[in-house]
Amino acid sequence: MVDKKIVLHFPKRLVDRPIVSHLIKDHDLEFNILKASVTQDEEGLMVLELKGKQEEYDKGIAYLKEAGVIIESLSQNVIRNEERCTHCGACITICPVGVFELDTTTRQIKFQEKKCIACGICIKTCPPRAMELHF
Repeated sequence: MVDKKIVLHFPKRLVDRPIVSHLIKDHDLEFNILKASVTQDEEGLMVLELKGKQEEYDKGIAYLKEAGVIIESLSQNVIRNEERCTHCGACITICPVGVFELDTTTRQIKFQEKKCIACGICIKTCPPRAMELHF
């Protein structure tokens, strides 16, 4: 089984076509849209988590490339420097995917790294600069 996060860049000629749906229908892949910015008559961007059998994953990637989609691996991760974190909570309200959660018992902020899409918004918002981008 393969479980990878990828970034898809759609040229404007492809944004109105149901390209991603073929990953399920034709290649039996499971996907989770982590972030998307697709506008009619403009370029599109989508961050996906793709899961499935290696052979089907490879066929799906080949299909996307043939269609003209530019594909990148998500090669950056956001991590939290635990020594710097003051658990102030500034990150909770700005995260678009809800990676941060308040533990009501300890009053500590939990960081669920697996859910992170590496958008970087928390990096700019964090007062003690505990959130860091790693490539």
